[in-house]
Parts: sequence; structure tokens; C-alpha cells
Amino acid sequence: MPRKEREKSSSGIYHIMLRGINKQDIFNDQEDRLRFTTILEKNKEQSGYELYGYCLMHNHVHLLLKEVDEKIAQAMKRIGASYVYWYNKKHQRCGHLFQDRFKSEKVEDDRYLLVALRYIHQNPLKAGLVKDLGEYRWSSYNDYLSQGSTLTSTKFVMSLFDPNPEYFLGAFKKFMSQEVQDKCLDFDDSVIKSLSDDQVIIMLKDNIGVDDPLLLKNMDKKTRDNCIRRLRGDGVTIMQLSRLSGLGRGIIEKATCEGNRPSNTL
Repeated sequence: MPRKEREKSSSGIYHIMLRGINKQDIFNDQEDRLRFTTILEKNKEQSGYELYGYCLMHNHVHLLLKEVDEKIAQAMKRIGASYVYWYNKKHQRCGHLFQDRFKSEKVEDDRYLLVALRYIHQNPLKAGLVKDLGEYRWSSYNDYLSQGSTLTSTKFVMSLFDPNPEYFLGAFKKFMSQEVQDKCLDFDDSVIKSLSDDQVIIMLKDNIGVDDPLLLKNMDKKTRDNCIRRLRGDGVTIMQLSRLSGLGRGIIEKATCEGNRPSNTL
């Protein structure tokens, strides 16, 4: 079945989402996140796009981007390829990192642009990672407050509030912190609550019959890898599973990736 053609935005602005294959983490540490933002900035110069907002979560990325000199498909292809090459080399893995092609929705007017930006900035808050938007380092929220970023293009959004910094900051903070149920894009798992260790142990006992994650190390490879795939499919992150079970990240990633490979049999 041919892919559905991507809807074109008359404004050239898109809300874009990239997520890890099988919901797996695409950022394991601060260095990974810093590398991704560096790639965004480098490609901003090359592709000429304007970046109005971003947020890096554990297993997905949100971008609010306006295409200028180059189509977003080409820009996103370059961004994804650059990061995957670096990530695989650093973490000694191979294969795909992102789930299919990036997902996007068109942003046709100023009102929805602000709604999408608020949705993006509130991702860490709704996921329970922080209690205040300003606490999260890996989003464009603080770029708007400091006005010192070379990555985020802040002037256009500022003009929608008030170009005077004194009035802008108060209005911006108030709008971004409003408790709303904005729904942008349609990934049901776009904001994922972290599972507690106790929840993971209950999942192990109920679904696999094991009450101690450390016992995974004693299983034969086939049984162990099946357990890993079931836990990953239920939302357990690679980092958490590695910490609880004592299994190396490479073992967990390999088991997850092998579960995504198509069978050679008909």
C-alpha cells in the first residue's frame, strides 16, 4: 500500500514528531540530547528552516519548524541520518532507531501555532518529569525566557504576544502554563508516564511469572529475549530494565531490535 502523501501547510509551518522504534529510548544521557540539538542547529544553517519550538523526551522528539529553503522531508532525513549514525556508533548498536518516517501536522494559523508550542513545552510536565516548565532543560521554553538562543527562532512568536520583552515574558509564561487538554498529533503514547520499579516488578510477576528482575540473567537467551520484548512493548525503558535486571543495554537493545525484524518465512 503506497504511503499517504504528506499534507502541505500553506504557512510552511509543521509540528513534527520523531519517536523511537518500538517506543524505545532515543536519548540515554545528556550527551545524546546535546548532540541532537547540535545537529538541529547545524542543519538549521544548511536547510534554512526556522525552529519555533522543540522538546526532547526519552523516546520521542517534538519540533515546531518552518520550511524555508528546503522541504521538511529532506531536512528531517538529514537530521535523522546524522543522529542515528552518531548514536549507533556511540552505543555500539546497528539498525533503525526511529519508528518509520517522521509524523507531521500542518500549522495553518497563528492561534494553532501557539497551541502546538504550548503542547510541546508541556510534554515534560504532563509526563511527570518536572513540576515547572522552566525546570526542563531540553525544550525551547527557556530559550524564550532568555532570548539568547541561536537554535530557537523566538522573534515571530514574540510578535504574537508583545515584542516588548517586559510584557512578552508575563503573557508567554501565563499562556504556556495554562492547564489545558490540548491534543496535537495522534500518537496515543506521545506523552508516556514513567513506570515505577514496583510496577515493573508486578508486570514481571503477572505476565512472566518472575518476581525478581535479576532472574532474567539466568534465563536461556530465547526466553530472556521474549521477556525483554514483552516488557519493552509495555513501556519499560531500556535504562530502567538494564538497571533492574543487571543486563547490559546492548543485550536489551539487540533483543528489542530482533523482535522488529521481519520473518524470512512466508
